[in-house]
Amino acid sequence: MIKKTRSRQRREESLSRDRIIAASIEILDNSGESGLTFRALSERLATGAGAIYWHIENKSDLLTAACDAIVARTMASCVIGATPPATLRALALGMFDAIDAHPWVGSALTHAAGQLPLVRIVECIGQQVRALGVPDNAQWAAVSTLLHFILGVGGQNAANTQFALTRGIDRSDFLEEMSTAWSRLDAHDYPFVRIVAGQLRIHDDRVDFLAGIDLILGGIGSPQVADDGNIKRVPKRLPRTRT
Repeated sequence: MIKKTRSRQRREESLSRDRIIAASIEILDNSGESGLTFRALSERLATGAGAIYWHIENKSDLLTAACDAIVARTMASCVIGATPPATLRALALGMFDAIDAHPWVGSALTHAAGQLPLVRIVECIGQQVRALGVPDNAQWAAVSTLLHFILGVGGQNAANTQFALTRGIDRSDFLEEMSTAWSRLDAHDYPFVRIVAGQLRIHDDRVDFLAGIDLILGGIGSPQVADDGNIKRVPKRLPRTRT
């Protein structure tokens, strides 16, 4: 009995957590969240479910671990030693592309609120926001704004892509139809929509996304209205401290 237990333990330990997570990511990319089951994972890894449970407690933990692997990889790819705005732009675009390549990540981050994947992103953004010189009492507002924009726009873009793929919709044709429809709206009721209708045909989602990040970064350094009604300006750099 002891011999069998030790043999089983060796087999379970030979199946690394990293292998399980890598296989989970492949399944998620190909079949989505609903396709990730311990049975499907067991078949892909040619092992029993028990060996997987040795490393992963349940599907929720597995999804979080897979999401964290993607996020950690993205954080590591950010520009090191660049200016805070450049680093934030690299981080934002990295997450935008990661969610586009792995659409399930957006949902996984929502389900893993407060856990390591989201904490990694918050920490990375927060360090750069501090480096911009944002006062302590305004740092969370700046980080939260950037976080929600990155995850919200990135998630919506991925959802739009998946919607088009599942229905066989060509992006160019779709935008052309939308542009035509907008340009035919009543000029009195929808003057702005008619003006931008032509831009729909040629707009780039990634370019628009980065423009939004730049608007937020510009706002971080712009004048702010204090509680007493006076104008205050957020400093662009932290003051030097003596060591």
